[in-house]
Amino acid sequence: MAQRVGGLDGSWQKSLRPIVDEVIRARGVPGVVVAVARGSALPEYLVVGTDAHGAPLRSDSLFPVASITKLATALAVLRLVAEGRLSLDAPLGSYVPDAAAARAGVTVRTLLSHTAGLPDDVDPAAAPYTLALDWPMLARACLATEPVYPPSTMMRYSNLGPGLLAIAIERVTGVQFATVVNESVFKPLSIEGYLGVQPPRSVARVTGDFVDHVGTELEPFNTPFWRSLALPWGGLITTAEGALRLVNAFAGVPSGFLPPALTAEATTDQTGALAGEMAGIFRWERSPWGLGAELRGQKSPHWTSLQASPASFGHAGLSGCLVWSDPQTDVSWFIHGVRTLENWWKDWATIDSAILSAGSRS
Repeated sequence: MAQRVGGLDGSWQKSLRPIVDEVIRARGVPGVVVAVARGSALPEYLVVGTDAHGAPLRSDSLFPVASITKLATALAVLRLVAEGRLSLDAPLGSYVPDAAAARAGVTVRTLLSHTAGLPDDVDPAAAPYTLALDWPMLARACLATEPVYPPSTMMRYSNLGPGLLAIAIERVTGVQFATVVNESVFKPLSIEGYLGVQPPRSVARVTGDFVDHVGTELEPFNTPFWRSLALPWGGLITTAEGALRLVNAFAGVPSGFLPPALTAEATTDQTGALAGEMAGIFRWERSPWGLGAELRGQKSPHWTSLQASPASFGHAGLSGCLVWSDPQTDVSWFIHGVRTLENWWKDWATIDSAILSAGSRS
């Protein structure tokens, strides 16, 4: 797979292969798919190994991409903003007045940038993780969740923001959230994406720390039950190319999908100099975040290497994946290792350094 489809230095796969082989050997990662593209060109791929059940990975494998789903949710919101049906600075209460979080200062903008003061997730007692769980039950749990900090005082990464935004989308459109995302995001971006529906072909299985649910009908990422939930913060199934299309939509590709002024705003820091924390993994003195997309800034530690420009942006996913775009080099990349990220996220920076080195030479 060394053809220069994406207009990159054709040596990137050769330089990256030993790094990926070592990740597989040392981290217990069954296999890795890396996709890289320049601008709007088709991606190039490096595909090594298998999924968690031994099925060979392919460049068009379907993956559960966990929190990369938040990019799709944000794009659905931004499309409605572009149409004038949602306003970034409107209070949440304008659209969802019955939400416990509908307080002064909680707006569409603060929900997109994780500055609304919300906790990390819904209270498990309000939405017990059993086979009876569904999106309406989760939506009610989102509506009942109160902020834990005053808005715009810190960046705290939360699943509640996308959950409340999904409810706002449903209230404004009168259409089920997953259907809106399919019609307003997946179809116009030509993404093979599945949210709340069972894909027509097999999905790469992920291994990792699933606590009490390994091998059960409740196992995250790998089961029809999990996929049925249509989680606005983590339920998407898509390909490497699909993930790249999501992040590139924030870069204005294709033109016309969003107004240029809105994509520029979406990739500009919305948090100011706020400190922040993310999922118990990171604490940062400054935590730049856009309208749905995370911004690189000067964060340390981070998923990406310091070789990525401060203006670069994207999102990580618990299922072991990262999608990122760097406007400085016009290169975007996707990594999935079919193992939950806690075992090997620190290797991602080495991988993207090799990619960006190739991009700077081409």
